[in-house]
This record gives sequence, C-alpha cells and structure tokens, in this order.
Amino acid sequence: MARITVEDCLDQVGDDNRFALVHLAVERIRQHRHGEPFLVGGKNKEVVMTLREIADGKVTFANIKELPSQRKAREAVERESRGEQA
Repeated sequence: MARITVEDCLDQVGDDNRFALVHLAVERIRQHRHGEPFLVGGKNKEVVMTLREIADGKVTFANIKELPSQRKAREAVERESRGEQA
C-alpha cells in the first residue's frame, strides 16, 4: 500500500464513521506508546502506521483490547520454546 487514505480505513471501520475511526486510532496509538509493536512494516510516523494497521484489517474494534495480551501470550510461548523462564 503506497498511500493510506481515510477511505481505506473507513472501509474497515464501516458505517463511514470518522468519529469511530479516530477513537480506534487513538486507542491503538496509546498501545504503541506503551510498547506495542506495529503490525505492519514501514518507516512512517506512528499515526500513519496506525492507519495502515487499520486499513489492513489488523486492528479492529473486535480485537483492539486483546492485541496486547495476544502479544504477551506469543512472547511467553516463544520463551518456553527456547527454555527460558519468565
């Protein structure tokens, strides 16, 4: 995806609701500021990267609250497979 547009994100959010899109993006940016990694590759600013995550369907209202716990669970499984302790 070369350029990200609000319309790309609204297609994922639905209802052509820009207000909902802003709330979803703000929640995800808060997660990034608390250490959550981006789910898409790129070298853009955090707002653009967050919009890319939303446009790609990787961040939705259905999964926004679970994303941090999913990452922690994956990291725990990886540590176990390497034989490390928490």
